[in-house]
Amino acid sequence: MSSRIDELDAIVRQFDLNQHPFYVEWRAGSLPIERLAAYADEWAPFISVVDQGWDRIGYPAYAAEEREHDALWSRFRAGLGASGQMQRPQSKTLLAVGEHAFASVPESLGALYSFEIQQPVTASSKLAGLREHYAATLDADAQQYFVEHALETDEPAMLAARIDGLSDAEFARARTACAVFSAAAWGALDGVYYTD
Repeated sequence: MSSRIDELDAIVRQFDLNQHPFYVEWRAGSLPIERLAAYADEWAPFISVVDQGWDRIGYPAYAAEEREHDALWSRFRAGLGASGQMQRPQSKTLLAVGEHAFASVPESLGALYSFEIQQPVTASSKLAGLREHYAATLDADAQQYFVEHALETDEPAMLAARIDGLSDAEFARARTACAVFSAAAWGALDGVYYTD
């Protein structure tokens, strides 16, 4: 592993989503269904733009896959009876960070790396929580988003190879995007976990 990827991994570890109290309680089965539904609504707009990052870096097949994942997220929402709109400012920040990052190649690489490097682990742990504690509400079809992401492990290595090929100036931009995205994703979980 390169020193560049070590730098990005160190940033991501500071915002390890699997350690956020929201995901900890999800795994424990102590989140009310209403909170899961709020999460599904709040993150839906961001999930719907991930394809733009893959398109930006020139991977239309991955972008098409992300559009399929957006449809799977809709099934997750439907299974929870979620039909609301994004309301929390933290979720709006995550969406804005994604949209801005996905407008250029270095920033797309940094933000996507932060997102994709965590996906297999977080998806696996969330899937285990769903199966153990929420299966009466969410059937296998509604859980499919997490099944898909628990199995996808090739994206981080491919992104890492692209990041290693960046110029120093481009890498600096990718590193910043990784940090900003990591913090925004953590903040978006704060938004659905800590309620007034």
